[in-house]
Amino acid sequence: MTFRYRLIGLTGSNGAGKGEAAAFLKDRGYSYFSLSDEIREELGRQGLEPTRDRLIRQGNELRARFGPDVLARRVMAKVGGEAVIDSIRNPHEVAFLRSQEGFILAAVDAPVELRYARVLKRGRMESAETLEEFAAKEREEMRNDPNGQQLQECFRLADIRLLNDGTVEELHRRLEVLL
Repeated sequence: MTFRYRLIGLTGSNGAGKGEAAAFLKDRGYSYFSLSDEIREELGRQGLEPTRDRLIRQGNELRARFGPDVLARRVMAKVGGEAVIDSIRNPHEVAFLRSQEGFILAAVDAPVELRYARVLKRGRMESAETLEEFAAKEREEMRNDPNGQQLQECFRLADIRLLNDGTVEELHRRLEVLL
């Protein structure tokens, strides 16, 4: 008998391939939820475009106002069955999700130059015109603000780490091992 994780959480840096990993899992029957979508909904209610800077700022404001695990709590209220949960960026979100049965956290990463090239290819400048600005924005996401994004800590908490520095097929093979 093989064990199948009920909840697979994804954390990772911008352009690392979390979306590709999520699509792969969706193709295997997992429902998809994104903590960032919770922030996008909030921005939409305010009539604001969901730029990267606004997403970061609004997420931090929500965590400060309603608790650092608010996005995970909101998403889990919608989950009914096996799901992939994308865009985990705070250790309190990880802690809340770990309290759910059958949860595993996967961190997806790739070299910064490759991630920047991917972001450019998909046509999203992400508030960064140059590689240096892209890297600076990323350092902002790594800070240790309890209500902010703490990607470095989420990486440390991950059960598995997936280096996505090759082809999509190679990433899929690595994900097969997870399943």
